[in-house]
Amino acid sequence: MCRNTTNDTLETYRYLEGLGYSLVFVLGLLICGAALWAFIAKRASWTDSHIYMLNLVLADFALVLFLPFRVYDAFFCLPITFFCTFLIFIHFINMYASILTMTAISVHRYLSIRFPLQARSWRRRKEAAVAVCLLIWLFLVSVVVAFREDYYPKNLWACYERHKAHRRLHPQLGVLVLSLGYLAPLLIIVFCSSGIICIMVKEQNQSEERKSIVGIVKANMIVFLICYTPFHIAILDSFFSSCDSVHLPSHVFLQVSEWIASTNCCFDAISYYFLLKRFYTQDSDSTKNTVTTACTVD
Repeated sequence: MCRNTTNDTLETYRYLEGLGYSLVFVLGLLICGAALWAFIAKRASWTDSHIYMLNLVLADFALVLFLPFRVYDAFFCLPITFFCTFLIFIHFINMYASILTMTAISVHRYLSIRFPLQARSWRRRKEAAVAVCLLIWLFLVSVVVAFREDYYPKNLWACYERHKAHRRLHPQLGVLVLSLGYLAPLLIIVFCSSGIICIMVKEQNQSEERKSIVGIVKANMIVFLICYTPFHIAILDSFFSSCDSVHLPSHVFLQVSEWIASTNCCFDAISYYFLLKRFYTQDSDSTKNTVTTACTVD
């Protein structure tokens, strides 16, 4: 046994965790792989919306590719080394890259619908999209470098789990994670999604396509809430817990909520499907394409 516990319930949960991440890995690999292949096949047709979506696919795909290590750790326990530190950073960098990219997409989508003429007349949309995506990755890597010691092997209880009693997380890291990593994206996504829904509902031409767009926007907003809210509640709870041994309910809640957050890479298939469908069904009406493409991106 690689953890300081003899709790049979906890060990049973670890096996269930391994099965859960195995399922996410299989589904995520199929979904993200298919989306990535479609983007590569249609690279000549990219717009700024597709650049944002490609960044989302890459973040999800990178998270999925490293899940086999988490599955192995659940069943057999990886040795606690600096490789564990690397795995933790990879997992959270890609998860928050997904969150921040979805936020950027929501802003882009809202501006495209709220100000369609100005959006179409701006000539550097692709450059702006690339710059935003690069800034997201640069910001996340900078955060990891700044707080890297919190996840050194000496502070880990298991390969993917910190030992809270050895070293408390920096308060600054907690503020960054909860504010910039969750609360700010949540408020922006809810505001932009609500604005888009209001604009679309007020349109007199309520076609089936527009109704489906409203449904997609609602679904994406709900998925964000379901996937990421429990995990950040668990993080907040962990800041007030400093027990030396594992507190089973709190520990299981944190790990289950982290698994739920990981499933978002599968739910992003909603966005992939409708965006890639637009890839292959584009028509000559540029105004319609601008509105529909902007709406179907998450």
